Amino acid sequence: MSSEATLEHTPTWIVASVCSAIVLISLLFERALHRLGKALERRRVTLYEALLKLKEELMLLGFVSLLLVVFQDLIQKICIDESLMEHGWPCRGGNEAAAAAHHGAASTFAGTGRRMLKGGATFGHCSSKGKVPLLSPHALEQIHIFIFVLAISHVVLSAVTVLLGLLQMRKWKLWENSIQEEGSTAPKMIKRVQKIKFIQDRCKGREKVTWVIIWMRSFFKQFYGSVSNDDYVAMRLGFVMEHFRGHHKFNFYDYMIKALEKDFKRVVGIKWYYWIFVMIFLLLNITGWHSYFWISLVPLSSLLLIGTKLEHIINKLAYEVASKHAAGQGEGGIVVRPSDELFWFHSPRLVLVLIHFILFQNALEFAYFFWTLAMFGVNSCIMDRPGYSVSRIVICVVVQVLCSYSTLPLYAIVSHMGSSFKSAVFADDVADHLRGWADGARRRMKRSATAGDAAGCLGAERRSLEGRSRPAQLRSISF
Repeated sequence: MSSEATLEHTPTWIVASVCSAIVLISLLFERALHRLGKALERRRVTLYEALLKLKEELMLLGFVSLLLVVFQDLIQKICIDESLMEHGWPCRGGNEAAAAAHHGAASTFAGTGRRMLKGGATFGHCSSKGKVPLLSPHALEQIHIFIFVLAISHVVLSAVTVLLGLLQMRKWKLWENSIQEEGSTAPKMIKRVQKIKFIQDRCKGREKVTWVIIWMRSFFKQFYGSVSNDDYVAMRLGFVMEHFRGHHKFNFYDYMIKALEKDFKRVVGIKWYYWIFVMIFLLLNITGWHSYFWISLVPLSSLLLIGTKLEHIINKLAYEVASKHAAGQGEGGIVVRPSDELFWFHSPRLVLVLIHFILFQNALEFAYFFWTLAMFGVNSCIMDRPGYSVSRIVICVVVQVLCSYSTLPLYAIVSHMGSSFKSAVFADDVADHLRGWADGARRRMKRSATAGDAAGCLGAERRSLEGRSRPAQLRSISF
């Protein structure tokens, strides 16, 4: 029997046993997801929708795996000139090792004897032309496994980040209940804000320090007590007074958690342009560059920058309140004023995009580390020097912990300090109707704009009247 036996030369009991095991594992996994979905659908609808997004990612992953299997023989028949194999090696002396592999010397995983996805050597096809295959069967299967590990790592780490963040924010529910019990009418809340340390702590010595010191305070604040009870009370009052004046029994905590769960649906997915970053990530893995170590610093520095910015927004809100109070602007002067101008490019949603990218990049680092450890071993040259490898995994753990316990809770509350509120304030069916109404309104405005161009000044006057008649509260909804 040849070393690459096909189904024609494989006992039927082996085929049936392997297929049965694969089907059984798949069914168990599917039923587990089904039960989890039923439980989430009854308790947390938004997390159930995130689970559906996870299933979409797994379906995409399965399709990618199918393409790799179907086109494996075709990819192996792509031949390139051997001179092209002399550049961009992840290990020194890689061309000698590759020469042996491309001529059929390597056909197993690190000596385990495990067979490839599909048997049959195709080296003769390229060697007859004086060329080498683009990828060996061994390398193709390793790519297949890497894509699988990356997708699973991103989904798992994103879920862990959000769940740990929610645990960190559980104490905020006690603060909300305390406010509800004490009574949250505007005069009471304003007097409470006057007495709390929100202004004093956030604005201590602000007139005597430079902007560099202010940003340094914001930087270090994210590491301890990033959001205090006083911060929560002040920002809650500002949000309610800005968007729900007269409705002071509004449960800000429930709204905030529901909005965060809706944002999680966006975080758990893998955008198409993130795969471009993966390709760049793999391209830069050249011996001597230590590129993976330097790339691991990007999510850490980005996360620290975001945390500093969010803390700075809270400090700026406190400073504005202190300035208005000192100017004697009355009770309304001590209420924080949410505004999109506080955020980069006047876009609170940009913060979520950056956090999503950071989580994906961190998952990529984790996935690549454990993939190389499993495929090539700890002593492989592709693992880089021990100092760089250990530093990379430590940085990844720091990013994961910092994002879960500091940056995500900061985002959860500070993101509502923009000019608009999110559709999570409504029930899901109401939000869907409003979203449809908004889309229809945009289409009608486009049609009226086209008609107005033909009608001249009369059409412009009509559009102006329509704009003034649109409810301001609905215009402030962020879908």
